[in-house]
Amino acid sequence: MREYLVVFGIALGATYLLASIARMLAVRWGAVAKVRDRDVHRIPTPYFGGPAMLGGLVAAYMVATQLPFLAKAADSAVFADARAVILGGAVICAVGVIDDLFELDALSKFAGQVFASVVVIVQGVQFVYLPLYGNYVGLDQVQAVLLTVLLVVATTNAVNFVDGLDGLAAGIVAIGAIAFFTYAFLLAVENGETRAIAGALLTASLAGACLGVLPHNFFPARMFIGDSGSMLIGFVLACSTISLTGQFPATNLSEGVGGGQATFLAALLPIFLPVMVLLVPFVDMLLAVVRRTRAGRSPFSPDKMHLHHRLLEIGHSHRRAVLLMYMVAALVAFGSVAVSLFSGWLSFLTVGVLAVLTAAAVFVLPKIEERVWSS
Repeated sequence: MREYLVVFGIALGATYLLASIARMLAVRWGAVAKVRDRDVHRIPTPYFGGPAMLGGLVAAYMVATQLPFLAKAADSAVFADARAVILGGAVICAVGVIDDLFELDALSKFAGQVFASVVVIVQGVQFVYLPLYGNYVGLDQVQAVLLTVLLVVATTNAVNFVDGLDGLAAGIVAIGAIAFFTYAFLLAVENGETRAIAGALLTASLAGACLGVLPHNFFPARMFIGDSGSMLIGFVLACSTISLTGQFPATNLSEGVGGGQATFLAALLPIFLPVMVLLVPFVDMLLAVVRRTRAGRSPFSPDKMHLHHRLLEIGHSHRRAVLLMYMVAALVAFGSVAVSLFSGWLSFLTVGVLAVLTAAAVFVLPKIEERVWSS
């Protein structure tokens, strides 16, 4: 655990320092978000949070290869998987940088996302089996590739869609990365497996990189992570969960913790955690596609009707809207981990109570605040 904390700290510190350099380069090269009708920010703001976070991930990986426990305990698959994901992340970050500079069309970005997915698949990071109806179904190469590309591209675009408020995407992905790290580490401890896991290494690094950029990106943001950042962190989160399925036997993934419910939920978590963590962004993305298609527009055409815009409309401040979406992400992410790994009614009751409190914060706080100001 201590070495993972070191990896986390290195990613955080390197990203924080590199973000200042990236911001200056963005201004010099004209990678600046201009103010548009659908935007929330009021002054032009530089991009390039993505290259800073990629630098943090690379720094964390390089340090991890020199740490005694990870270097000695890890088999070749751990660093091979981590290296493959970082290489694929570099590809998708480069696509995002080009978009931040020249505004690529949606089809070009989609092609870049698929290519980055293929980069990691070629290096062995892909689904091996699929839990279905209580059994584990082996996948042939075509099925494995299609399922892997589907999850990676969907997660990447969901994070890109939610990146509409300062610090929102980076914070949500940091929460998801910490939740998945917790799941992977507890699973290894309970099953007597090595703690040196590519998924844990990647998510510890990802959480550090996301938190490292937040001081620059939280409201009022001095820089945006841009498409280079949002696509990168969505990509790494998805690939981290996929990597775990290749390093744990299927039966181990279905083992609970401390006599937990050994059920099928734990085995499904590597597939569904990115979806659950990004449940709000995924729902937002689907609603946007339906809304725009019904209006006769392209599903990729921008508008100002995302869920975070609705939170602002019902009376939440910018900061509170972001914090509320953090609450929802944490509820879903850690709730999914708890219900999957721990048995008993207490875990369900706790998640239920937190869900009620979160819903109350979303819908009741604006009314209370309005009454206070009116009185």
